[in-house]
Amino acid sequence: IRPAAARPRALSGRYLRQSPTMPGLVLCSSAVRARQTLALLGLDPAVAVLVEDALYGARVASMVNRLRMVDDAVGTVLLIGHNPDISELAQLLATDDVDVPDFPTGALADLLLPVLSWADVAPGTAVVRAFVTPRHLS
Repeated sequence: IRPAAARPRALSGRYLRQSPTMPGLVLCSSAVRARQTLALLGLDPAVAVLVEDALYGARVASMVNRLRMVDDAVGTVLLIGHNPDISELAQLLATDDVDVPDFPTGALADLLLPVLSWADVAPGTAVVRAFVTPRHLS
């Protein structure tokens, strides 16, 4: 038996594990709930994980700057953060013709950034490949 709050995050973890694209790097806020989310995702232990204090309470501009610092050898990043800023980040990065909804607990947005370098991450350029909530996964 799992607490009800754990269920949405566990469903998201199952979705990620079944996805053809696993993250090469996880950037996770140091907040307890963010670290609990990370644990409930059940990702492969080989995935590099950085738990960072700077992501706790980070505003959108700070998250964009953090993404711009990712090593170009990393192909995919999973960012575990907090609302409303994580929703605002997805909305900022998505192309203008897409409205990314607010993130309920356990939601995932799969964004494709058409950049050659993480340093080139820019607002309004990401293609939203999927937006998944635990309700879609149950």
